[in-house]
Amino acid sequence: MIEIHLILLFMIAAAVIAVEVKDLLSSIIAVGGVGIGLCMAFLVLKAPDLAIMQLVVEILSLIILIRATIRKDVPFSVSGRWVFNTTSTVIFLAVFLFAAYIALKTVHQFGSPEMRVLRTYLEEAFPLTGSLNIVEAIAINFRAIDTLGEATAIFAAVIGVLAIARKSARRKE
Repeated sequence: MIEIHLILLFMIAAAVIAVEVKDLLSSIIAVGGVGIGLCMAFLVLKAPDLAIMQLVVEILSLIILIRATIRKDVPFSVSGRWVFNTTSTVIFLAVFLFAAYIALKTVHQFGSPEMRVLRTYLEEAFPLTGSLNIVEAIAINFRAIDTLGEATAIFAAVIGVLAIARKSARRKE
């Protein structure tokens, strides 16, 4: 369980950075780091459906926040910071790839029912639902409210992005 502690420390550090930094864009990126940390925590806690949902909502909300804060007239400067930018990008990619390697190494082999709930789904899906499609039986019959909640959250996030995009398109006209 050391992984969850490291992820929580990362999330706390990103939250402190988001509050303390003076630049609004850097603050939004740090808040995105907190959301990605939460996504990783869900993966470590064996909740991949929540992790996927968190990732989708996090990316869409970051798009909305970045779109709302960046103005078109802000100049883009590449001088003076390219060493820092390149170094930080390489370090981030190395840490991300290492974390992905560690996470993917612990995934169970496909088809091996390691968890009790999965074994129950596999054994009782056909007798209880009559459906030959196990994925459909789980999503619709066993986890219908969870699936409805996920679909609602994705729908709301997409509508939010479309509203922001439409509002900026009207300003250009």
